[in-house]
Amino acid sequence: MEQKITKIEIITRPAKLEELKEALNNIGVLGMTVSQVYGCGLQKGHKEVFRGKEFDINLVPKIKVETVVCEIPVERVIETAQKVLKTGKFGDGKIFVYELSNAVRIRTGQSGVDAIKDIPGEKPER
Repeated sequence: MEQKITKIEIITRPAKLEELKEALNNIGVLGMTVSQVYGCGLQKGHKEVFRGKEFDINLVPKIKVETVVCEIPVERVIETAQKVLKTGKFGDGKIFVYELSNAVRIRTGQSGVDAIKDIPGEKPER
């Protein structure tokens, strides 16, 4: 049976980034992409006063952490993220899970799960 390739996208508070990275590294998730994003959900933003005028700020700063896994169970990544990120307050974020049909490592041309896995004994140049 062919292994599945799954992309996990986590959108949460910027203050939780370091804690989330460390927790994911501890379960074997080594590769990730982090983006600074803005969004709104149930929080609906907030009001700010600038030079005496009140402004509605409906897009709140967040971070988006994206990772692709094939060997680490998806449920383990989700449980780990929830454990680190859950405060019980609005704005904790969302986790989205996507099944990928393929992945390609540009440098070697490897595809499928081989493009995701580390190559034993190979270290990147710095």
